[in-house]
Amino acid sequence: MRAMPEVSPFCPLRYAKDRLADVIAPPYDVVTAADRARLAARSPHNVVHVDLPEGEGDLRYANAARILAAWRAEGVLEKDAVPCFLAYEQTFTLPGGAAQTRRGFLALVRLEPFGRGVLAHERTLSGPKVDRLKLFKATRTALSPVFLLYRDPEGAAWQAAAGASLVEEFETPDGTLHTLRRVADPDARSRAATVLSAHPLLVADGHHRYETALGYAGPPDPADRSAKRWVLAYLSNRDDPGLAVFATHRLIHSTGRADRARLRSLLAAHFDVAPGEGDASALTRALAEAGRRAPSVCAVWPDGEADLITLRAAPDHVPALARRPEVMRRLDVVVLHDAILEAALGIDAAALASQSFVRYPKDAASAVAEIRSGAGEVLFLMNATPVADVARTCEAGELLPQKSTYFYPKVPTGLCFFPLEGEI
Repeated sequence: MRAMPEVSPFCPLRYAKDRLADVIAPPYDVVTAADRARLAARSPHNVVHVDLPEGEGDLRYANAARILAAWRAEGVLEKDAVPCFLAYEQTFTLPGGAAQTRRGFLALVRLEPFGRGVLAHERTLSGPKVDRLKLFKATRTALSPVFLLYRDPEGAAWQAAAGASLVEEFETPDGTLHTLRRVADPDARSRAATVLSAHPLLVADGHHRYETALGYAGPPDPADRSAKRWVLAYLSNRDDPGLAVFATHRLIHSTGRADRARLRSLLAAHFDVAPGEGDASALTRALAEAGRRAPSVCAVWPDGEADLITLRAAPDHVPALARRPEVMRRLDVVVLHDAILEAALGIDAAALASQSFVRYPKDAASAVAEIRSGAGEVLFLMNATPVADVARTCEAGELLPQKSTYFYPKVPTGLCFFPLEGEI
């Protein structure tokens, strides 16, 4: 029988007086230096002061611990006295202009190795884990939640939270409306926890943070109920239509091998290659249409030309794909990485891990403008990987390439914190 997760309410550490709009920030790995400066100037209590602390070398981790301790001593942060879930909604605008709401819960999930109640979906790199572990050890606090997906076709967990009390509602400069509520009623907590713990959880975002928490906790110990055995998580319903997944594209640089004629020749045996026309919007529309028929990507070249690349052969007849389990062979991102990046351009897993040849832009229009300005060798536009395909891959025990999904919007840091103290 597959192991199930354990999800628990907790006593969150939260901002006591500040407006959340002034103190939250995007996850650390998407904050640029300019973003950090802007957020730090917005409030002396903005979470970037501890999540992306200043200082030389390891001194910055000590600075983060000092600032966090001062905030607690001064009453900037206060810990709730009663365990709760935090019900959190984000209402945002999709690229086409329609409004959409994603709902979820901030909670604790008991740490277990991947495959035992929590399933990973993509590979990770070692560098970010070293940084996050040092911050974890210095602050002894989980600052940013891991983003997990739970299974709830009937929406029962959210129904259980119907009577939750409002903490704050606010809007951020990007136009997103945020609503945070406390689910403290014991019966509501129990009903929500039962649903959240009923199926394995999938990591949507935050693999590095989850692995960091695992490393900090040390070897599994079922009898240990100390706080370090739990991870702060945001759990969203994978069956909710409000769950939006966008594409992450691939900009190839510095290989010396991305030649248009050569690539066309190498792909001819298994792919149809047709000219793509128009701006980024036209290319992504054409790519979406092609992707409904067969695995497809769109190559955009520095000279302004574009190629729509569609798999013609059966995936099990393509050597680079035949080695994969059947559940993965028709996924656009796997076709790109295995049959094009590795087989045709020589960018294998080791090259990807070196972070030397691929960047991962999220905005198609900016990426197309960048490649057409000559900043790279070729850009591959992608379709989004559907959540159902991610789930099937996870449940088969397989991993997708890094940056295979982009769940939008990001879950901000600063809504609450989890001090690694005491027992749960």
